Amino acid sequence: MLTTVAVSGYRSLRDVVLPLAGLTVVTGANGSGKSNLYRALRLLSHAAAGSLVGAIAREGGLPSLLWAGPEFGGDQGTVRKGPVAVRLGFASDELGYLVDLGIPQVDQASLFARDPEIKREQVFAGPLAKPATLLIDRLRGGTRVRDGSWVSLDQQLAPYESIVTDLADGDTAPELLSLRRTLGGWRFYDHFRVDADAPARQPQVGTRTQTLAHGGENLAAVWATIQDAGHGRSLDTAVSRAFPGSRVAIEATDGRFRLVMHQTGLLRPLETTELSDGTLRFLLLCAALLPARPAPLIVLNEPEASLHPDLLEPLGELVADASTRSQVVVVTHAERLSGALERAGGLTHRLEAHPDGTRVAGQGALDRPGWHWAAR
Repeated sequence: MLTTVAVSGYRSLRDVVLPLAGLTVVTGANGSGKSNLYRALRLLSHAAAGSLVGAIAREGGLPSLLWAGPEFGGDQGTVRKGPVAVRLGFASDELGYLVDLGIPQVDQASLFARDPEIKREQVFAGPLAKPATLLIDRLRGGTRVRDGSWVSLDQQLAPYESIVTDLADGDTAPELLSLRRTLGGWRFYDHFRVDADAPARQPQVGTRTQTLAHGGENLAAVWATIQDAGHGRSLDTAVSRAFPGSRVAIEATDGRFRLVMHQTGLLRPLETTELSDGTLRFLLLCAALLPARPAPLIVLNEPEASLHPDLLEPLGELVADASTRSQVVVVTHAERLSGALERAGGLTHRLEAHPDGTRVAGQGALDRPGWHWAAR
């Protein structure tokens, strides 16, 4: 389980360190930095696929992601003394990881001028990176691995390569394999497509499918997989709470699956094309949160979008149920949802906009988890 997430220099998150629990709720007013935290976590997950640099380039390149205010907050007009950097990291019960991304040292006319460079990466044990807990340490192109004593690797990494995916297999050590699996298992969901032409409303080829796609197009296959694995009762309970007297079934024709919804008083089931946007979105959230194979981390960004207020309590119960199987982080501005999750035992962080960057309401020096960024 993740215990801490740390972000520095990313948009409004000039210097934020958050403790995480099995169920964590991040709330606050518009513009307080909630979506930036969601995006920062998602960027971290790209390291497992070797697509971190590309993901940043698609967001407009490192300059567009940087904290735009003074280096240390305070008055405008101060001179930057430290390196230009976006730094992301997390600690967990087992391993922690941090990455420091900097401005590329290439001609700005280069076709790759938007690609950031990886300046520093570290893998560590325990709650923060320090000399005694480091397991793998990369500084620019050079990497060393602790094997009793430090061993420097012959392989030199390019500025766009990451230790997570690009070190030679013989040098990666079990820790990197574990880190890769952890990051690769994180799931992120926001703004499912529920319009009239959404793939989730159409029959799809059905095979056993463990994970709901970000767009929700494999909804019927995921639902059928959950039922086939013997976990259908949790789905039935969630649907019944939200839509009393209703149940969902999967029908198959020539290998194509379609989801239908039976409702009390109707002589036939409703096809997904007939469901309201809110109803379909709730069913997508059910499949995302209650998969047959639980994910280590599920992060939801504004899951209340297009839901009727009466569905927020059932949604809170659904999320709380999911948090007994997976670690869940919910980013929301719906007070009714955040209140329900807090009553269910969730750890709540309220973010606040400030000229010095996003702040965590009520977080004093002693409340902030320890964290140490490696120097370049």
